[in-house]
Amino acid sequence: MAAGESWTETGGALERRFTFPSFSEAVGFVNRVASLAEAENHHPDIDIRYREVTLRWTTHSAGGITDRDRELAARTDELAS
Repeated sequence: MAAGESWTETGGALERRFTFPSFSEAVGFVNRVASLAEAENHHPDIDIRYREVTLRWTTHSAGGITDRDRELAARTDELAS
């Protein structure tokens, strides 16, 4: 994964792009995020483009970013390493 990137606040969401060495590693990361999202019943927007994955954590019912989004973003970082 590319080093030095961090979460940005964009359009009421925490957003980050992750880059992986291969498509298969990118999809593996998405599967780990999906497991976390299901366990927490809180689901990010996910965009997969070959080796790049863009995630957006937001709480639609709250109209933007909550502490839960920040927590799950931090936990997502752990899944990428």
